[in-house]
Amino acid sequence: MLKAEHRLGLVFFPAFDWAISPSHPEREERLLYTQDQIFEEGIMDIENIKTYNPELASLKDVQRVHFCVPDVEERVTKSHLISAGGAIKAAHVVMEKEVDKAFALVRPPGHHAQRVVYGDRGFCIINVEAIMLENLRAKYGPLRIAIVDTDCHHGDGTQDIYWNDKNTLFISLHQDGRTLYPGTGFLDEFGGPGAIGYNINVPLPPGTGDEGFLYVLDNLVLPILDEFKPDLVINSAGQDNHYTDPLTNMNFTASGYAELNHRLNPDIAVLEGGYSIEGALPYVNLGIILAMAGLDYSHICEPDFDAKKLKQSPQITDYIKKLCNNVYYRWKQKEQIAQELLKGKDYIKRQRHIYYDTDGIMEYQTQIFKVCKKCSGVNIIESNSDIGMPIFAVTIPYDACQSCVDEGYKTFNEADVQKYYKIYLQDRPNDVYLTKSPDLIS
Repeated sequence: MLKAEHRLGLVFFPAFDWAISPSHPEREERLLYTQDQIFEEGIMDIENIKTYNPELASLKDVQRVHFCVPDVEERVTKSHLISAGGAIKAAHVVMEKEVDKAFALVRPPGHHAQRVVYGDRGFCIINVEAIMLENLRAKYGPLRIAIVDTDCHHGDGTQDIYWNDKNTLFISLHQDGRTLYPGTGFLDEFGGPGAIGYNINVPLPPGTGDEGFLYVLDNLVLPILDEFKPDLVINSAGQDNHYTDPLTNMNFTASGYAELNHRLNPDIAVLEGGYSIEGALPYVNLGIILAMAGLDYSHICEPDFDAKKLKQSPQITDYIKKLCNNVYYRWKQKEQIAQELLKGKDYIKRQRHIYYDTDGIMEYQTQIFKVCKKCSGVNIIESNSDIGMPIFAVTIPYDACQSCVDEGYKTFNEADVQKYYKIYLQDRPNDVYLTKSPDLIS
């Protein structure tokens, strides 16, 4: 019997009961074809590969990460809780050493879901990887985590959640935001005052193929990971960089995805996007599974693969080399950049407009980060939308000093309850979540 070199756990959840519409790209068939392919290839008969059922993420799991408006019960479906719970299950079996690695093949995806949630954006309502990660920290204590997001769309939700957390390195490889939703993910999006340099974006030109992605991995991502020294590496494993994907403009192949996964060597992979339901996902997911298991993936090939058509142009190759040099230089200069940006400042303000494309909602948001020499600094969010429900939210970071803990509670307690639909507090050091609103006060 064939035996995998690495013990691999697989979690499947196709979410049969949830889709934006019957014909929408993000529907249950995304994983059904993959499931069929894996069964046909006999993957489940290989020794050291084991399947697990997903768990159900709790409301508290979601509240560690998000401010859901009006609340988690109203905004989040059971399918989303099971998707996040599938990632949690994958992480738990790794942490408990039942397996060496795990791959959560779950939907709906989550990497566009930011801290504030008014609705669905980019097919995402809650952030699956962030909920998984914060569940791990609550259960196992402080962890130094690297998230490498290989979805074709910029992981703007994960970026927002970990914007000011230097213990979570976020690296996003994506199609340039000037050419694709969500229109973000540029080099100057470098992290908040407590984590300048720990948010790294690599905006790649349309037409990037295997050569380009693997160059970025070898010459930028892996060197940075070696220097960061994470306890865990998580691959936010979007698959819409594939050359057949209907929503994007890249030339990555299933073989390339497998090779990237082999070199990256993540502890946990979580499926994100990927909308070529028949032409890509079964082959890409199979390649990732084989690579994570330490099995031969050299024969992975799509039926319509044409190496000549997918060859990367010399112009793109040169562009990517210069891009990597630029990004790596900024990583090495992050302390100097931080000193220059924060000199003489006690607080940093960040104003944004966030569009929920699926639900047609525009959010208007102001974030204020305290510049603290002892910790990441307390964070305040003031948010409203064109459907109303203005909120005020306070986050006390996981590494907070006592001064920032006290300031966080003072800010929450003194917030004008008549001015907002709801006021929230996330106290991460003590794993406490509080809310107040006019109806509760009256």
